[in-house]
Amino acid sequence: MKDTLQQAMDWMKEFSKTNPEQMKSFQKMMNAIEKEEGAALDKKTKAIIAVALSIANGCEWCIAYNVKSALEASATEEEILEAAWVAVLMGGSPALMHAGLVLEALKDLK
Repeated sequence: MKDTLQQAMDWMKEFSKTNPEQMKSFQKMMNAIEKEEGAALDKKTKAIIAVALSIANGCEWCIAYNVKSALEASATEEEILEAAWVAVLMGGSPALMHAGLVLEALKDLK
């Protein structure tokens, strides 16, 4: 999953060069959503939600990125895995297969 995360970061860096206006707008939106000041949810909760949504959407790169973000926001493995299981509950067998990537990310990115 380290390679997957690096690939996502490389793509974002490349897009910043080829499409700076779009990436600047995306980054601005991301910063606004992830901020804690005045927000109802803390950064850790948002990161855990993002893990579940990454699974539900079947995005391998998003799983790597958001597991790393959740760990950096002090989420525990147990919290991340519980969110993964909520995604599996809602997404069934395909989500279960993507939840396996969370296990890999937890091993590789802590």
